[in-house]
Amino acid sequence: MENSVNTYKKYTLKKLIFGFVLIIALIIISIYSLCTGDFQLSISQIINSLLGSGDASSNLVIWNIRLPRIFAAILCGIGLSVSGAVMQCVLRNPLASPYTMGISHGAMFGACVAIITLGIGGAESTGHIAINNPYSITIFAFLGSLLGVCAVLILAKLKGLSPEAMVLAGVAISSLFTAATTLIQYFADDMQLAAMVYWSFGDLGRPLWPEVKIMAFVAFVSLIYFIHKRWDYNALESGEETAKSLGVNTDKIRLSGMLVASLVTSVCVAFLGIIGFVGLICPHIIRITVGGDYRYLIPLCSIFGAVLVLLADTIARTIISPIILPVGILTSFLGAPMFLYLLTKMYK
Repeated sequence: MENSVNTYKKYTLKKLIFGFVLIIALIIISIYSLCTGDFQLSISQIINSLLGSGDASSNLVIWNIRLPRIFAAILCGIGLSVSGAVMQCVLRNPLASPYTMGISHGAMFGACVAIITLGIGGAESTGHIAINNPYSITIFAFLGSLLGVCAVLILAKLKGLSPEAMVLAGVAISSLFTAATTLIQYFADDMQLAAMVYWSFGDLGRPLWPEVKIMAFVAFVSLIYFIHKRWDYNALESGEETAKSLGVNTDKIRLSGMLVASLVTSVCVAFLGIIGFVGLICPHIIRITVGGDYRYLIPLCSIFGAVLVLLADTIARTIISPIILPVGILTSFLGAPMFLYLLTKMYK
């Protein structure tokens, strides 16, 4: 009995240490991201600005440009990575993620529909994306993401698709939404087209504090819900019949998990554009590192996702400075090899 207790303590301690290391890494990268850019800042300047005693130029850069960008990266990483972990669980498919299942592209389609039909988005002369009504565009993006996830789930239900086929169906749905988005862009005017194309890059520089607040609310409410359902997800990992024998309503858990994951993804895409493969690679890296217990997987995955997106954005801002690359390019470079690796491993 004592040996079992000691083993469990070591099991828990390993995960706590890993989480602590991730938090320290997130803090260090955040500080570096605040300091680095076209306008270099020292630690003392950052501290003075955060305390309200900084000069006008430092305050402008920190509070209006870099802090919203850092928070957007953290919230995006939390939302996409945890959504991917939950989708892989409820669909029992290691290749499931908001990107591969068509949710991201569906949300992008909904956002483009909102821009061209409601006139709530456009591009200013400075190149900044203007969002007149972020609530409407988020709703449209959410409806677009629901179209993608419902199409995949209906096909799986009616045709009895295998896990591999469900991912292929998601890829097909993604292509369909991409074609529909391209069609909308073809009939858009110059200002609308500039907004839609710029969104599709997946850039963290466009959200301001109002958008960051919306993302924070949705991300943290969804994270709390997923953590609350952690035991149900652990039961699902043991198989459908085992979960039902433990009193888990598998259909309800699957549907609610997909809906909440769709909401988080749609909000991220509505404000940031498509940032691919974060929801695919983060859960697998955490599983390899600390195991698949969802009591620890969900919170650790959220922190690691925040670290990954913030690190990718910092590299994108500095690698060929003063040119800033869209962060979606870097995450796709990271995610595509991981996707191929998982695909070949699964078929083996």
